[in-house]
Amino acid sequence: MSVIDQVTEALAKVQDPELHRSITELGMVDRVDFKDGRLELHVLLTISGCPMKDRLRTDVTSAVSSIPGITDIDLTFGVMSDTQRNNVKSILRNGREKFIPFAQPDSLTRVIGVASGKGGVGKSSVTANLAIAAANQGLKVGILDADVYGHSIPRLMGLIGQRPTAIDQMFIPLESYGVKTVSMEMFKPERSDAVAYRGPLLHKVLEQLLSDAYWGDLDLLLLDLPPGTGDLAISLGQLIPSSEILVVTTPQIAAAEVAERAGRIAHQMKQQVIGVIENMSAFPCPTCSETISLFGEGGGAETAKRLSLLVGSDVPILGQIPFSPALREGGDTGIPVVVSNPESSAAKVFDEIIARIIVRPKSLVGVRLGLST
Repeated sequence: MSVIDQVTEALAKVQDPELHRSITELGMVDRVDFKDGRLELHVLLTISGCPMKDRLRTDVTSAVSSIPGITDIDLTFGVMSDTQRNNVKSILRNGREKFIPFAQPDSLTRVIGVASGKGGVGKSSVTANLAIAAANQGLKVGILDADVYGHSIPRLMGLIGQRPTAIDQMFIPLESYGVKTVSMEMFKPERSDAVAYRGPLLHKVLEQLLSDAYWGDLDLLLLDLPPGTGDLAISLGQLIPSSEILVVTTPQIAAAEVAERAGRIAHQMKQQVIGVIENMSAFPCPTCSETISLFGEGGGAETAKRLSLLVGSDVPILGQIPFSPALREGGDTGIPVVVSNPESSAAKVFDEIIARIIVRPKSLVGVRLGLST
């Protein structure tokens, strides 16, 4: 095998750090020349100022440096033309035009909306920690921050101020803690800018965030929905009919009454309500042997009871997350509790919830699995 053939074979194993596809498959290797021990490589970046240029330089150099006969490597970079970028988009979308991958019959991604009847119940913190807990268990996970007005996922995931790489009308989700994340905040000129969109535009925003992002192959996509039963809750059911719903509440009975409404709208949209998570539950007193119920008791059980009666089948409490200052601190610092304190009682509950979600309680006999041949 010639040196050029060995180089081509080695480069085929190098992946774009963001797109996770071979650089030869994407057409990024523009020129390969070898003479008298000197290897000249010209690699095309998808965009000018690619943030992964240094990583790509390291990976390419490492891949070819051990090939016998090569004594010098001259690696230069260029930028793709519009035609070449369009080809990359076509490859990533398998030749199809812009579409929502999770709404396709052959999609194997499980889409779960995390909903609440009211704000302030810790829904976003629950979403972030669940996503990281799932990634820690080996799943490929994404978060879509669909709370367009109150987006807080970037802070929770340690992504404040970061922008996704855009390839024309397609963009690459940011990644932290093994989770891919997309949020409206990433596209605002200034973080302090308010989003003041009316109903029809909200539907379009959700559709674009789902379709314009290159998510790759995901096992699980979590959507942090805005509180209440408004436009985006309805849009999710319309855009991804196979999506499921998790309802988050606090132990207060009054909160349970409101949380039920989030499950009710999901049921009306023909979405499966897979369970209830009670946040800010009772926790052990740090100075005595008592258990403190700072936010009351019974809210999760009451929500589960009401939703079970509504849907006509068991809607279980998937977990009760004890009130924890560490959980709140993780939200402020961008280091969620499952990362900062994985042995804490709160982190263990998140792990248990993911374990329960992964195992579907219902038989799949007779259910179309979406396999394509």
